[in-house]
Amino acid sequence: MAEQVADYVLQRLTEWGVERVYRYPGDGINGMLGAFDRAEGRPEFIQTRHEEMAAFMACAHAKFTGEVGCCVATSGPGAIHLLNGLYDAKLDHQPVVAIVGQQKRLAQGTHYQQEVNLEDLFSDVSEYCQIVMHPGQMRHVIDRAFKTALTARSVATIIIPEDVQEADAMPSPPKEHGSVYSSVGWSRPRVLPNPEELRKAADILNEGERVAILIGQGAAGAREEVVEAADLLGAGVAKALLGREVLPDDLPFVTGPIGLLGSKASDEMIMNCDVLFMIGSSFPYAEWLPDEGSCRGVEIDIDGRMIGIRYPMDAHVVGDAGETLRELIPLLRRKPDRSWRERIEENVRSWNTVMEKRAGQTFDGKINPQAVAHELSPLLPDGSILTADSGSGTNWWARHLKIREGMKASLSGTLATMGPGVPYAIAARFAFPDRPVIAFVGDGAFQMNGMNEMLTVKRYADRMGGAPPLVFCVFNNQDLNQVTWEQRAMGGDPKYEGSQSIPDFPYAKYAELCGLKGIYCDDPRKVTTAWREALSSDRPVVLEFVVDNEIAPIPPHIMETQAKKAVKAGIKDPQKVGIARRGFRQKLTEMYENLPGRKHD
Repeated sequence: MAEQVADYVLQRLTEWGVERVYRYPGDGINGMLGAFDRAEGRPEFIQTRHEEMAAFMACAHAKFTGEVGCCVATSGPGAIHLLNGLYDAKLDHQPVVAIVGQQKRLAQGTHYQQEVNLEDLFSDVSEYCQIVMHPGQMRHVIDRAFKTALTARSVATIIIPEDVQEADAMPSPPKEHGSVYSSVGWSRPRVLPNPEELRKAADILNEGERVAILIGQGAAGAREEVVEAADLLGAGVAKALLGREVLPDDLPFVTGPIGLLGSKASDEMIMNCDVLFMIGSSFPYAEWLPDEGSCRGVEIDIDGRMIGIRYPMDAHVVGDAGETLRELIPLLRRKPDRSWRERIEENVRSWNTVMEKRAGQTFDGKINPQAVAHELSPLLPDGSILTADSGSGTNWWARHLKIREGMKASLSGTLATMGPGVPYAIAARFAFPDRPVIAFVGDGAFQMNGMNEMLTVKRYADRMGGAPPLVFCVFNNQDLNQVTWEQRAMGGDPKYEGSQSIPDFPYAKYAELCGLKGIYCDDPRKVTTAWREALSSDRPVVLEFVVDNEIAPIPPHIMETQAKKAVKAGIKDPQKVGIARRGFRQKLTEMYENLPGRKHD
């Protein structure tokens, strides 16, 4: 039987299936710390280097397992630190429960040290936020937090004052007016489509001659159904970044990513379709979707609030993707004309050839960052879990790494924040200790917070090491590269050294100081060798590639306004000569592959 409220909290978390909690200590949660000690690992206390990292790890746990992620922080500054990671969970629709400390009830309202209005602070990021003012509340507040996080696929926050943590536990409140008796348990509902809207969707899809499918993470439970629908419709399938793992990239009709980081095959399909069929995606960028009125639209989304808000749809089908497709498929007619599908598959082959040639180009003896991803792709072990940070490296992660059946992949999708690549990988390793984990991280993000978490890897070396590789791949280009290119293309400004240049640092040597394995590579001829060494290591690895920062992440199509701004920026850019040379050769490969009459194996 629990002795204090804090003991009861951990007991209830365990009943909800929580095996580990990511957190950093502080005196605002002293009661919780004592309870963790007494709990003897049920649930386990995972000490991160920063509360933001704890929230990222909780979000990643939810993404990779489908379970509720849990993080804990102290009052005041510790609670504030959680916010970026919690917003990552909220915006990517992941169930996370955050537990934070607060000053004693007696001190509240006195402008006490570290007293922050946490209910206001967490009100926007949380679907449910409650301060526990009486021990008898604890049971139903925890239960409702978990039920809300799971149902809303969002964040729930529990605030517990110090003195409440240390009060006598009250697992069952007194039988009196105002008491509430809740239970552990939740079940996923079946969300079925409206039959009339489903029929409308089927008619539109059957009438279309050039159907393009765009999937997101909402299609994750409908892999077989998406494939069957695509086959019947003679359609190709493009993937938003959060939907990368839904379908493997070796299917010939999968066109890969969409958008700024996307493929030419996806762009050609989306821009030339006569029906856009979106499944479980809220991809927001209108410039990468068809012109309004140029095609008809069908959308499946489980959340009615998100239906038809990215492109004007003709059929708004609210329902679970798998359930809906299983009812839709019998209504679809197989299209006898396969010329649209054949055109899509030819474009996929052409794009893959372009990617291979671009990755094979080198300039001035520097490593092409595309080659880092391209040469890893065929070496990826089965069952790999792939994470990425936000930056130019995300382009190569999205375009060059080919996801196979059984792999997992994720990143900060909607928030697109810097910093989650490393904590995502650590959380993946804790959740799946028998699977290979590989993170792509830019040197900017690694300096921001990733380096510190190498000490977390060191602390849990017995869990992080072993046969399945754990690799943190760092792109060392001494540049905040994605923003630099955005300045050029979107702002028309040259690279501003004072903002964009970052100090060089020996990341591989730092890894060795942490007791990890460090591998350094600055030779384009040794990229594959470096990857083979990293993937065969029995210790966690920081694999540092010194890469060329003048290779542009060229979008699938270059818009006129962006082209003009890039030219304007280039006139005064300190790297204008290298950029022009590299950009011309990179674009030339695509132009050559798309010459009329070109054939591809």
